Formats: sequence, structure tokens, C-alpha cells
Amino acid sequence: MATSDAVLKRLEQKGAEADQIIEYLKQQVALLKEKAIKQIPFPSGTPLKTDSTVSENEIQSIPITVSSGAKEQVKGEEKKMKEKTEKKGEKKEKKQQPVAGSADSKPVDVSRLDLRIGCIITARKHPDADSLYVEEVDVGETAPRTVVSGLVNHVPLEQMQNRMVVLLCNLKPAKMRGVVSQAMVMCASSPEKVEILAPPNGSVPGDRITFDAFPGEPDKELNPKKKIWEQIQPDLYTNDVCVATYKGAPFEVKGKGVCRAQTMANSGIK
Repeated sequence: MATSDAVLKRLEQKGAEADQIIEYLKQQVALLKEKAIKQIPFPSGTPLKTDSTVSENEIQSIPITVSSGAKEQVKGEEKKMKEKTEKKGEKKEKKQQPVAGSADSKPVDVSRLDLRIGCIITARKHPDADSLYVEEVDVGETAPRTVVSGLVNHVPLEQMQNRMVVLLCNLKPAKMRGVVSQAMVMCASSPEKVEILAPPNGSVPGDRITFDAFPGEPDKELNPKKKIWEQIQPDLYTNDVCVATYKGAPFEVKGKGVCRAQTMANSGIK
């Protein structure tokens, strides 16, 4: 009970202090208003009261004239502001509208991927990573591409030499333990097993892999910020007979056949 009384007493004291502060602030506001009124310049011939105070009605009745030059200047500034606002609106609209034929206006499907046949010329162990191979791969260009693959635990080194493979060629080059990788070897994959996809017989380096149900030209380079590969990859898998597919459409080299895994059916591809 004594504690409650003490708390109430303190609250009353704080309330009294707050009232004093509010009253002081009211007085200060009144003084500032009075000063402001006294400092208003009045046209000559305007009668003022002897105590230098002016009512609100008297202030409103004071005639104010604006020169024609000032009016024109105000109009000019208003016009400039309006034009500036309209230009900003146009720029925003242009920014929001994707340019026809640009990568942003294309559907996100397998046609965005530059999948090509390649031939591993040489493969060696990565000097600084036990689980990685470094390969030189012919993809039908003037010079071979360097590719880093995490296949050491799945494919013996001797089986990597002079091997035909499927490569994803338009990922942004990435440094892997000090070596820049310029493509990715496509594999059927599960937590327990990995198999390199095999191109059809008669394929040569540089052959394009296409999908009849998804026509279109691949991006020059996939933008990592757009997460194109990450959106497409979950729909890449081998079917019941180990054929590599995207949403059921086979990885096909025109006139030569389809790509497939050796034994892994109904497995993801990456």
C-alpha cells in the first residue's frame, strides 16, 4: 500500500511539472506570434494602432500588389516544374517497358540456354582442389574453352580424355579455386551418382542442342541477377529411357539424334 502511495505521489509530481512546461511553451509561442506581427512591413499610409498590435482582420485587409514581371516569373517557374515532372514520368515509363527483342522480354525456358556439343581435348586434376578436374574443351570455336568440373569422385581421369560431352556455354565465367571456368559439363545427377550426358553418334563440336517445343535463340550470356538458369534447371531431367529432356522435350541434335545418360533414368540434370 505504501508503495502505491509513493508511485501516485511521484505521478502527481510529474504531472504538475508537465503542466508547468506546457504553460511556459504557450507563453513562448504567444511572444513569437507578437514579434512576427510587429515585424510585418506595411505599405505607407496604413494606420497602425498606438500599441503596435494588429488584428488578423486588419492584416488581411492590407492591399498587396504583385508586379507583372513577378507574375511572369512565377508562371515561368510553374511551367518548368510541370515539364520536369512530365519528363520524369516519361523516363519511368520507358524504363519499365522492356525493349522489344531484349532478353527481358523473352520467355524463361530452355531456349535461353546455349547448349552445345563439345569434345574434351585434355583433362587434368585441379592443382588446388582434390575434387575438381580442369578440362580444355573444343566447342567449335577458334580456341578451346577451359572448364572446371567437380567430377573427380564420379568419373576416372582416363575416361575424361577425348570424350564427347554436352556443355552449357552461356553461363557467366566463374573462378573456381583460382581457375576461370567458361562452361559447364551437363550431367545426370543424384545424391549418390553422377553420369556425363552422351551426345548422339555423329555429333561434332559446336553442334547446337535444340528443342522443337521451345524455339528461340539463346542469350549471349545469362544474367546471374535474373536467375535464368536457376529457374530452368528444375525442369531438366532424364526420362524413363534415360533420354535428357526439358519438360518432356528431348535434348536433340538435328538430324543426329538425342542426348542421354548411360543408366540414370528419372534423374535431375545439372
